[in-house]
Amino acid sequence: MKKINWGTGIFIAFAVFMSFILFFVFLVQSDHKYDNELVIEDYYKYETGLQAQLDKEDNASKLEQKVSFEAGENGITVTFPEGFDYKNITGKVSLYRPSSQKLDFEIPIALSSSNLLIPKSDLAGGRWDIVTDWNYNGTGYINKKQLTLD
Repeated sequence: MKKINWGTGIFIAFAVFMSFILFFVFLVQSDHKYDNELVIEDYYKYETGLQAQLDKEDNASKLEQKVSFEAGENGITVTFPEGFDYKNITGKVSLYRPSSQKLDFEIPIALSSSNLLIPKSDLAGGRWDIVTDWNYNGTGYINKKQLTLD
């Protein structure tokens, strides 16, 4: 029987370690349970609209009374500035779940008061990124907030 020297032992250990790592890389890539999705589908198309988004964020930061977000027992309440006529506010509220794109959804803004309630039944517990893209009398605004629900 041939004796294995230390150089051969290091080579064998390295080869076993590389095989172990490659096995898990192939396992994760081939298993649909580990969904390797993009956060934004049309990234380059999204990037071209970035300046308009920055202008809307700047408009929102200049407001005296900001849009507020509050997590409560019934869900998330989005409160628009009281000085604005809620009938002239249009847009959408987008809710993004960083851990799963399948839970993402959008709600059109249709107000009967200055508040918009997103029911808790539509929301799973955990972190949510909320983007409110809204218009009032031809001026666009974007507000962003991260909330964690129980």
